[in-house]
Amino acid sequence: MGFLDVILGRSKPVKPDLDRLFALSTAAVTLEAAAGFTPTGLGSVCFRAAEGGAFAQLEKDIRELLDADAGPKVEASTDSYGYTWLLARHDPNELAGLVTDLHAVNATLEANGFGPSLLCSLVGFRGPQGQRLALVYLYKRGTFYPFAPQPGEKRDNALELQIRAAVGADLPVEADLSRWFPVWGAPGL
Repeated sequence: MGFLDVILGRSKPVKPDLDRLFALSTAAVTLEAAAGFTPTGLGSVCFRAAEGGAFAQLEKDIRELLDADAGPKVEASTDSYGYTWLLARHDPNELAGLVTDLHAVNATLEANGFGPSLLCSLVGFRGPQGQRLALVYLYKRGTFYPFAPQPGEKRDNALELQIRAAVGADLPVEADLSRWFPVWGAPGL
């Protein structure tokens, strides 16, 4: 970082650390003990798909890799903003396998030069009264945040802050609350 960067308030972007995804297993134990939330077995990766045959082949290879074990467990969809979501399904008791699959998708895209296209990954949880919750990993920030949607595109901000406090020792939580963007209708919620 240069002198002008310091004067102008610019900072180096945080380098993503995909291995932080593996901390979700520890955070899930904490989340269940502190708030009664359990994994749903659903998780997804969101990215901006690139045009061209190379990217299409890479996406096909990722799907084949994840579906190889026991039949199709990955679904692709596109949201209203044009982002592609790959939804992975596992047994709710196999959170480690789900996280490994999400890591594999992110790492494969990154290794093939599509890291800048990655937006986020999320893992879904269900609360004791049926509340929905996602722990969202922001690829470009290397941090997590909780997202607790309610009907009518509303958020349970109090629950999100409670979850931040509960998992803050297990996960690097995004400090800037303005970056806790809603992922309405995200696959895996």
